[in-house]
Amino acid sequence: MSTILIQRLIAVPFLVLGGWALLFPGMVERLTIAPDYQHNTATSALLIGCFGAQAVLSGLFAAFSRFTRTTFLVYAVALLPFFWFNYWFVFVVPMFNAWLALDFVSNVAMLILCLLGWRKLSQEASGEP
Repeated sequence: MSTILIQRLIAVPFLVLGGWALLFPGMVERLTIAPDYQHNTATSALLIGCFGAQAVLSGLFAAFSRFTRTTFLVYAVALLPFFWFNYWFVFVVPMFNAWLALDFVSNVAMLILCLLGWRKLSQEASGEP
């Protein structure tokens, strides 16, 4: 698998889930946030839409930038706090419901892809096939 393919696969969750939040913020709120925490207002739709726009922007950067070993490693490390976020807001303060599993699975996939990209570029740098 080429590193550019790995990058583009990293971009997919940002583009898909971020695009969903950007284009359908009301649906995202209704499906992912526990009823006690839903507001279903124009303000909550705006905030969810802004979150989605940021995710789409991140996806575009992931898809069209030139990743180095350091980039893959930093991306992997930067994903780690999201696992705490997923755990905290599903199990400790249950603001989100089981739909947040989409985010968790995406984060696992992106972490694995980051490690694959880092390893591939490390092998190329050392001259390994």
